[in-house]
Amino acid sequence: MNPIRTIGRLACMLAGLAAALAAAAAAAPTAVAVTRPYPPPGPPAEVVRIGPAAHTVHGVTGDMTGWQITLIAVGAALVGAVVGVLVDRARAARRQRPAAAA
Repeated sequence: MNPIRTIGRLACMLAGLAAALAAAAAAAPTAVAVTRPYPPPGPPAEVVRIGPAAHTVHGVTGDMTGWQITLIAVGAALVGAVVGVLVDRARAARRQRPAAAA
């Protein structure tokens, strides 16, 4: 086997593993996220006497809507298809064709 092909295949495998690791790392915080009710159930006696403390949430509380997620997925699919076609055409242009028998 050609050593250049071996190196190319190894590079493709490493790129795939790196992409899988990046996807797992991106999904990990979401997988371990939990929602806790505020105030916690069964308040202590101090909270009952004085009243609950004001709870302020700092930061953005918005979420991605369904159309945004769909738009991102469609865009990623289109980019992947275009890259696949370009790579296929580049490989076909580099391929050596056998000479026609006369």
